[in-house]
Amino acid sequence: VLLAAGGIAVFFHLQHWERIFNGFGHITSGITQELIAIVVFVVIAVAYFAMARKSDDGGTLPKGMAWAAIAISVILAAVCAHSYMMPARPAWDSVLEVLSIVGAACLLGPATCAVVLAAKGEEVGECGLPAVAGSAIGAVCTVAYAAFIQLSAGAFSQVGCYFDPTHPTKAVADAAATVGAQAPLLWLGAVAVGALVPLVCCAMARKKGDAASWKLLGGAAVVAALVGAVCLRVAFYNVGLSVFMFY
Repeated sequence: VLLAAGGIAVFFHLQHWERIFNGFGHITSGITQELIAIVVFVVIAVAYFAMARKSDDGGTLPKGMAWAAIAISVILAAVCAHSYMMPARPAWDSVLEVLSIVGAACLLGPATCAVVLAAKGEEVGECGLPAVAGSAIGAVCTVAYAAFIQLSAGAFSQVGCYFDPTHPTKAVADAAATVGAQAPLLWLGAVAVGALVPLVCCAMARKKGDAASWKLLGGAAVVAALVGAVCLRVAFYNVGLSVFMFY
């Protein structure tokens, strides 16, 4: 369901969505690489659930399948994020952008699993350490990329004279000011709410160890992580679109 929702959402940020299909003809196209990763992900997911359903104890999987599921999850997130890296967008052109997406997955995955297990009344102990470690990884990656975006203000070309005959009275976009305006989204939304709050909540839930704590604190961590992810992506798109006319 999430893959389908994400696929549909892709079309909403494209001005000419029908042109996206032209990219499928070349392997170096980011959209082609994303499609390949998604197809492989679906194949592994189907095999994963089929094997889990057929297992004798109702869920134990071979280690090979478990590692394949983890690997394709990381690869899919990295490939989709990598499509945005381009020199024409200074604030996007960094491996930290890729790590911010992978970090969000590391945060949300284990924490969500812990909350689901707690809600079902099952043992959550094995998810505690992955949730704390994942939230720590997510926090580091988010802080690093937020700092990169903030520092990217000096990477934009300065245009001394510009005239657009279709908008003769419109001022030249101030790229540096646009980047600076993202500070509340980056540091309050993405870092404070989206990175630090989940880390604290997961650590506290693991320390207490009971299902009630995971349902309350784990749920808060997941919600905060989602809010932070949205804030980071809003800032991400704002600093990309602000210099569109220059590139």
